[in-house]
Amino acid sequence: MAECYDEVPYSACDDEIPTVDYSLLFSDNPNQQLDALQRLRHACLEYGFFYLVNHSIKDEVLDNMLKGVSDFFNQTTLDERKIYSKRSPLDKIRWGLNSYTGENREYLKVVAHPQYHFPSKPSGFSKTLEEYGKDMRRVVIGLARAVSKTLGFEEQFIEKALELKSGFDVMAMNLYPPNAKSKGAVGLSEHTDPGFIISLVQDVNGGLQILSHKGNWINAYIPYHAILIQLGDQLEILTNGMYKSHIHRVIVGKNKVKRISVVGIHGPSLDKLISPSTLFVDDKHPKKYHEMAYKESLVVNGDDEVDVQSSLEKARLV
Repeated sequence: MAECYDEVPYSACDDEIPTVDYSLLFSDNPNQQLDALQRLRHACLEYGFFYLVNHSIKDEVLDNMLKGVSDFFNQTTLDERKIYSKRSPLDKIRWGLNSYTGENREYLKVVAHPQYHFPSKPSGFSKTLEEYGKDMRRVVIGLARAVSKTLGFEEQFIEKALELKSGFDVMAMNLYPPNAKSKGAVGLSEHTDPGFIISLVQDVNGGLQILSHKGNWINAYIPYHAILIQLGDQLEILTNGMYKSHIHRVIVGKNKVKRISVVGIHGPSLDKLISPSTLFVDDKHPKKYHEMAYKESLVVNGDDEVDVQSSLEKARLV
């Protein structure tokens, strides 16, 4: 029986989250590859999220990246970070600190693709983030090809349908709770994320909760150096709801343990029109979503691209 975290009203259970071995998705052994692809399909259909292991990103790259983010959020350099506060909707680097009932975090958001935009300080931070970003980008394209196969299509199906080669990626680095005094138990309130997939790595386990297909909140305990993958809203739209994105939230909890996470929102090209593929629409499966350009499906502050959040409801047909 699953154990539950019961800080009312944020109760969640320790139900199992599937694990996908990235290396086996491309195995030369056809039986191993088939089994891995079947596991990936099951994770996409029944969960919408999974742990990715053996993803080929070196431990050293992950450790350096998390240390670099930790150094960036050093409490003694808070004033230096404020230069990245919002100045223009065209900002490619954005810093913020929120401490209220619905959100308690300090964050740094950067545009990571098609071009990289990283802070110059601390020393070496930009190079560290770029190395991690390039490695993660390779994994994302690999997953796009594997997910395409699980749908029964040629491996470039998603890559072409979402124009991932020129895709718009945002990297969000978070400190929960912020160095300022935390107000309440919520690090980040309930939401889904835009894009094809969302990647997440963190330095301390716990805090993230995901709502399952069955309506239960599940605690995410990410294995050491694994990556949590969640399906994004645009994949849900493309597959006409076959592969669904999921609501998730971050809970700070009573002990206020410091936690750093790095989230990658890996999206289509901003101008790409996204709608359900005709391959997923028929008499038994009517079209569920409007056609909409990726940038139009995002909730933004004015025309602010780096601070995007998702609005899947905007695309739903009534």
